[in-house]
Amino acid sequence: MEEREYSLKEAIIFSQRMAQLSKALWKAIEKDWQQWIKPYDLNINEHHILWIAYHLKGASISDVAKFGVMHVSTAFNFSKKLEERELLQFSKRDNDKRNTYIQLTGKGEKILLELMKNYKPETHSIFQGVAPLKELYGKFPEMIEMMSVVRNIYGNDFMEIFEKSFHNIDSEFGEDNSKLNELFENNEELA
Repeated sequence: MEEREYSLKEAIIFSQRMAQLSKALWKAIEKDWQQWIKPYDLNINEHHILWIAYHLKGASISDVAKFGVMHVSTAFNFSKKLEERELLQFSKRDNDKRNTYIQLTGKGEKILLELMKNYKPETHSIFQGVAPLKELYGKFPEMIEMMSVVRNIYGNDFMEIFEKSFHNIDSEFGEDNSKLNELFENNEELA
């Protein structure tokens, strides 16, 4: 029998601590997220699909399911609703007829960008929960350990997309008068 470097008691305490903390954080995040997107008549899955489509510049339904941490049928059904609202369009690729791909429409991109521009940190309990740490230490809590856990569960591909989406925001948006502004605005395309 293989020798473990941890006790069963340590393992169960860690697992339960992660479960309780994750559930508590998720409830706060879910409430914040729903309030943020409510004026746009979106639910969390729909917003997440728009987010993924924006950052992947065209994603397969399988990619959406994988990176959105949802079942393929959930990704397809919510994408279909977004297509009906003309926020997404479906397509097939010449070199890949088996997969269905989604792409944001101009209307979909406009809504997603408006959402980002209208983000107000003071209305999000998660952000308010970390604000004292930012004030005390001069920086937000490090995510490296949590990201390592997620990488070990979901793999490098997941983390690459995760990081790409935040790199895109950092490189494509500026801040002016506490509002996000696209650095390369395409207003003609979005109108």
